[in-house]
Amino acid sequence: MQTLLPLISIYFLTAGCQNSGSTSVNQFDSLQQKTILADTTPIAPVLKPYQNLKYESKESLQAALGTKSVIFNAQGTHLYAMNLEGMSVYEYDRADRKLMKEFKFTPTKGMGWDYNRNRPIHSFQEKPVEACFSNHDEILWVSLHNAEGIVPIWVKDFSKNTATVSSSQPTKPITVIYPGSSKQDHFRVPLIHTGKTPKVIAKTKDSKYLLVSNWHSRTTSVLAIDKNVYPFGKVIRTIPVSAIPRGIVVDDKNKKSYIAIMGGASLNVVDNTTWQSDTTLRVWSNPRHLVMDTSGRLFVSYNRLGSLACIDAATGKTIFTAKTHATPRTTILS
Repeated sequence: MQTLLPLISIYFLTAGCQNSGSTSVNQFDSLQQKTILADTTPIAPVLKPYQNLKYESKESLQAALGTKSVIFNAQGTHLYAMNLEGMSVYEYDRADRKLMKEFKFTPTKGMGWDYNRNRPIHSFQEKPVEACFSNHDEILWVSLHNAEGIVPIWVKDFSKNTATVSSSQPTKPITVIYPGSSKQDHFRVPLIHTGKTPKVIAKTKDSKYLLVSNWHSRTTSVLAIDKNVYPFGKVIRTIPVSAIPRGIVVDDKNKKSYIAIMGGASLNVVDNTTWQSDTTLRVWSNPRHLVMDTSGRLFVSYNRLGSLACIDAATGKTIFTAKTHATPRTTILS
């Protein structure tokens, strides 16, 4: 086990998710009832402050409305922002911080979800939430909040975005805009249905499988990836969970996946050899996001509790906790 704790960067993305969602209300949903379940794990001793981290600087990039999440490619050369209300994906060059491309979806009518009033509202389907790269950063998978599915975008070679209008496979048109230029590219991408209100997307290291958490369906979809066969992904398993799911992390070494049950107080553990639920780890209430370090320890952001916890993935035991500002969301290890 490494002796130095990894640097944990917490990004607070204040997107306007109150204007998105699904069309059904479940009276037993713990988040919709605005209740917090009792903590099931005692607070672990607080460790001494780590002194080797130094704040250097902060930079802000102009984005579209309601940026919901961001993701770097593996080389760290490009940053992609999922703009929920802007219905677009921005590609930035990391070195000069410039906006290089805007992948703009064509809006179509759909039903969204008002998270403040807990009711369906009229909205648009093409609202990007989260994303995941696969196949050596060739394909960017994006979840569309109100479209009940995800889309694969070939970001390096647009010629592979070969989707056409078809009755057998739904598609979404995209216009690529180059800031400061009149040049545009146009193509369609396949929409692969997963469930209501898809959120986090995670992949296995070999880019053979994707997992998608479906918020209002209370399921996690497992897709087999084949970059050589259109539409490049196929749902092979739908895993039911106990309440609203969100964060997902894949442990390739031990062939396990962990799903944060944000509507409850647990982590659902999946066997990656069968893609079936294996066990349940009891944690504090409202776990939102998950990451795993190289030692196999889980880091969980507890949204409503305003804290972050390091957890033993094998036992579910909390190793340490740290308080954060209000409603911690996405976490990243470096």
